Amino acid sequence: MILVTGGTGLVGFHLLLQLSQEKEAIRAIFRTEKKLQHVKDLFEKENKLPEFKKIEWLQADILDIPSLEIAYTDVSYVYHCAALVSFNPKDEVKLYQSNIVGTANVVNCCLSSDVKKLCYVSSISALGNGTEHNLSINEETERNNEVIRSDYSISKFGSEMEVWRGFHEGLDVVIVNPGVIFGNGFPTEGSSLFIQNIKKGQLFYTLGSLGIVAVDDVVKAMIRLMKSKISGERFILVAKDITYKELFDRIADSLASRTSANKIKKPKFEVKKWQLQIIRIFEFVFSILFFRKRMLTNATINALYNLETHDTNKIKNAIDFEFIDMKVYLKKLIEKMK
Repeated sequence: MILVTGGTGLVGFHLLLQLSQEKEAIRAIFRTEKKLQHVKDLFEKENKLPEFKKIEWLQADILDIPSLEIAYTDVSYVYHCAALVSFNPKDEVKLYQSNIVGTANVVNCCLSSDVKKLCYVSSISALGNGTEHNLSINEETERNNEVIRSDYSISKFGSEMEVWRGFHEGLDVVIVNPGVIFGNGFPTEGSSLFIQNIKKGQLFYTLGSLGIVAVDDVVKAMIRLMKSKISGERFILVAKDITYKELFDRIADSLASRTSANKIKKPKFEVKKWQLQIIRIFEFVFSILFFRKRMLTNATINALYNLETHDTNKIKNAIDFEFIDMKVYLKKLIEKMK
């Protein structure tokens, strides 16, 4: 049997959609009935409701060991997709608990249940750092822990350490490090917020870049890696490194092609790094006075001006993998979101 954690998230949903086409039994854990109903609705929209019903859904939490142990009954393969994504400094403890402690629990249950193989969904934020003379990042790039990083980045790196611990204790593992993942089904979360912000008339951009990838590619790579004999390896999943300006322009063009072109404006004002630093100070004071979430930290500002690129030759050579053209994918995704 296959077990999927985080089955009600973007990666988990699309993974289950693909796995449900195969013959092996699947169990997925969920935390709330509301999230489960949302995924059920998504399966129905894809005309896959019979496949949804084939999945054994179990209410459990990766931080609740008794419920997690029940989920591992008769399980041979585990896809660990559950994670907390937050860039709010106030969520430091939650990130540690959900991502590091939760992953440690998943790994321990794999070891005690004689699971054959674990696939962990990490992030490019857990990778090493580029240097002034080499901005290209690969799986072996050294991580400089003196660089300012978000709590999310630190938690994903710590999560990977738990997976490597499991590997050294005899568990077969593979780790995927996707960039910003685009996919349908969750229009108010994650990468979909880029699309929503452009639709609402975002006017500003920064000069940094980011790695992006289609959720279809992430899921395809995970399944193929799990079916392979590869173990003890991590793989970068980035279809394209793209500037924020280019990404926003492509989104605006795709939105305009399905609405009225003069209603969708491309961001046209560049924001300098020093300007964001000033805004960060005001936002910090505002968050204290009005108990609001912080959006800007030194780590997030650095990310908005990051120019690192990602070398994906390892995944391409390991399983003869080719990425989807993100220009075409984004256009189709926005059309589907209509």
